[in-house]
Amino acid sequence: MAEAKEKKKRSIAAWWSGIRSEWSKIAWPDRKKVGRQTVATIIVSAIIAVLIVFFDMIIRFGIDRVMTIGG
Repeated sequence: MAEAKEKKKRSIAAWWSGIRSEWSKIAWPDRKKVGRQTVATIIVSAIIAVLIVFFDMIIRFGIDRVMTIGG
């Protein structure tokens, strides 16, 4: 039983060591780059939202026209 606990402790220690090793390899972006990427993300999201609203209005208009012609 004690042997199983010791083995588990070693595996957790090895896992944590691997995490720390990989964490140190991460290339963190600087503040300026994060700011630019945030602005780009907001702009692209806004453009996509406008496009979705535009296409929704066109589809709704088309469906309304079909329903009034057929009904």
